[in-house]
Amino acid sequence: MNSVAFRVTMARLAPFRVQLDIGLAFQAGKVAMGRAHSDRGEEGRALEGEGARETYRQLAQSGINGVSIVEVSRTSGISNTTISGTGPSRSPLLIDACSRLGSVPEAPDTGSIQADLSALLERLSDQLQTVNWSSVYHSIIDAAERDPEIEAMQANLHKSFMAPFEAVIERAKSKGEISSDRITSDLVAALIGPMFFRRWFSKETIGKLFIRTIIENSIR
Repeated sequence: MNSVAFRVTMARLAPFRVQLDIGLAFQAGKVAMGRAHSDRGEEGRALEGEGARETYRQLAQSGINGVSIVEVSRTSGISNTTISGTGPSRSPLLIDACSRLGSVPEAPDTGSIQADLSALLERLSDQLQTVNWSSVYHSIIDAAERDPEIEAMQANLHKSFMAPFEAVIERAKSKGEISSDRITSDLVAALIGPMFFRRWFSKETIGKLFIRTIIENSIR
């Protein structure tokens, strides 16, 4: 294979590399927690089940500051001793609970970067306008400023949420739909930023016209 063919092949594989690398990063925290819980047998499985469900309920209702180990114990029926055995903080419970924010979505491949990005932004719009998802994620971002474990968890969540956008952009570069010298992270920021601004700051509606405008302004 000559050098030109090699570069073309690697460009075509770029979207798949992005998804794999970021997907693995997102799973790393969950795998580590799963291993720790597996070592604890039935207690660990209880924490992953009822404990995580109750923690997520509290997150959605009161934000991260409203999560109480005592209340998780009382409502889920898991002893304080079992919960405390995960560590001195709420972070392990929160990591398990936040895995319920959603799995890593597949990057769409409609044949058009505009249609792909529109599908992804419409999905994000639905999530942002779902009270539980938006309030829980906002609470995680706030807590990440003070807790290193939650900061690491939030970084992995962010990577997983952005993965399909990066994959779509890298594929568009390989097909010549957008210039290869465009910086992927800058494009993602230009696409995502206005969505969070409207949800958390201006409180304006996130409609299809707004999404189309974001895409046109970002990839023109």
